[in-house]
Amino acid sequence: MNLLGLLVDKGLISAKDRVAIEAELDKKRPLSEVLAEHGISLESALAEAGKAYGIPSRLLGDPPANEQVFAYIPIDSARHYGFVPLDIKEGALEVGIVDPDNIEALDALQFISGKIGMPYKIFLITGQDFDRVIDAYQNLSGEIGKALSEYETTAKPPAGDSSAKESAISLEAASELGEEPLGLTDSQESLKEDAPVTKIVSTVLRYAIEGHSSDVHIEPSATKTRVRFRLDGDLHTSLQLPAKVHEAVVARIKILAKLRLDEKRKPQDGRFSATVEKRRIDFRVSTFPTEFGEKVVMRILDQSDATATLETVGFSTAQLVQIRDMMKVPYGIILIAGPTGSGKSTTLYSMLSETDREAANVVSLEDPVEYEIPGVSQSQVRPEIGYDFANGLRSILRQDPDIIMVGEIRDKETAVLAVQAALTGHLVFSTIHTNTAVGAIPRLIDMGIDPFFIAPTLVAVIGQRLVRKLCEGGGKPFPIKDSIKLSLEKQFADLPEEYRKALPPFKNFYHASPTDDCPNGTRGRTAVFEILRMDKKLEQVVLKGPNEESIFSAARAEGMLTMREHAIEKALTGEIPFEEINTLGGELFPDEITS
Repeated sequence: MNLLGLLVDKGLISAKDRVAIEAELDKKRPLSEVLAEHGISLESALAEAGKAYGIPSRLLGDPPANEQVFAYIPIDSARHYGFVPLDIKEGALEVGIVDPDNIEALDALQFISGKIGMPYKIFLITGQDFDRVIDAYQNLSGEIGKALSEYETTAKPPAGDSSAKESAISLEAASELGEEPLGLTDSQESLKEDAPVTKIVSTVLRYAIEGHSSDVHIEPSATKTRVRFRLDGDLHTSLQLPAKVHEAVVARIKILAKLRLDEKRKPQDGRFSATVEKRRIDFRVSTFPTEFGEKVVMRILDQSDATATLETVGFSTAQLVQIRDMMKVPYGIILIAGPTGSGKSTTLYSMLSETDREAANVVSLEDPVEYEIPGVSQSQVRPEIGYDFANGLRSILRQDPDIIMVGEIRDKETAVLAVQAALTGHLVFSTIHTNTAVGAIPRLIDMGIDPFFIAPTLVAVIGQRLVRKLCEGGGKPFPIKDSIKLSLEKQFADLPEEYRKALPPFKNFYHASPTDDCPNGTRGRTAVFEILRMDKKLEQVVLKGPNEESIFSAARAEGMLTMREHAIEKALTGEIPFEEINTLGGELFPDEITS
């Protein structure tokens, strides 16, 4: 039964009044205004209805500001069942419902509550407030839907003429773009350009930036195009577009990235820039041919992130001391090890930002240049014209460098040149694709570098991964089982005693706990590290032709912590949820480890 039906039952309005009120509501007039004309306060009417149902009522002013609550109840489910998430308070999801008699809706709420592991509290709301909340939260789909409607009416080419479609849209966008990068501003209205496809692309990019996504994936299939955003390492589907607009969307992105429109058979790479709230955002674009069209992936690089420091990337206090100490060496090689997407570039940039760029000549060779660092001469390799890491490094050595950053050591030639640079008095920073810090030395040997050259030139290898970070105040502590404490003691048993004493007490781990400001309990990511530092003992191991086991044993004797152990430290201090430990290999902790 709806609100007006209850008012009739309570004798507050007649059946005739109800018909008249419904007629006025059909004209899109506010319910409060129409009821006032009949001498009834909407607030008191809603409160009366709430009493009848035995639940509190709530009048909504502006739509709730906490948009993240829709991560718990998808908009399609909200629309189907007639309830909307409003907020999270005191650890409970607040839900507004139009019809508390809807058993199906209540069952769905019970199911959702169990699935997300959070209690809920329902409030009676009006149908008009329900509609306003739905409208407020379907911004992305709504804006794209409007653009698609415009596309249907303004961008249709002659039937069967796909080239005409591409040409018309491309020329329109190119005329608007000129030689300038796409201008995204903080004003939604300024993004609503004339071309519908331009509007689709701009809106998708704006939402990706505002949502702090690291990547945008645009993936074609036979019937639709899926748009996914990567947030904190995971991909989430944010939008489905009809397949018929896919070519036009890809064409718009290609124009921005200065890629060839007529080349659809081979992958292409490009980039473009945008300005959002006075921040420069760079987009790295990669296209990839698939059965149903070109897939596009865009990496989002916020230039304000270039201000990351060694303090903010995730090093512990003890690790910071090690890092700064080894950066004082006059020559040698410092490597960052890890897979793609593990934060290696950010760590490299944070290290370069601490070098003396006034007294030293600092030169970098990157693929591509991701962030600009004042005082560093940054160069981007272009393998298609023969300018690769090896050739670039040769040129750098003729530029009187003091400090060299090479984006990646990926082949023997680059590795040999990096070693030669270190042997001739230069400090070299680079990355290498290995799973652990220990694995970097065998990898260099596999590339053809003699251990005789590795031992005197390698200063350190820093292995790293990214893990989810608890919101400030968003962690809920729970005591650790005795059996898990024993497992932790075993984990660290082979460390020297001085390092074991410095560990946090094995008392509590932390769950992600939703708060009003942080509905997921986690926000952003931090890095966990392991530092393999070359010393005299390790040099002797390397010179004897090492394997990973012998390298680890030597480093462990000097107190090296693994990435997993660094994650355990962070989990014990409430910086990350304990579940992140299991993402780093080793013995898995059970889901329930409370005492």
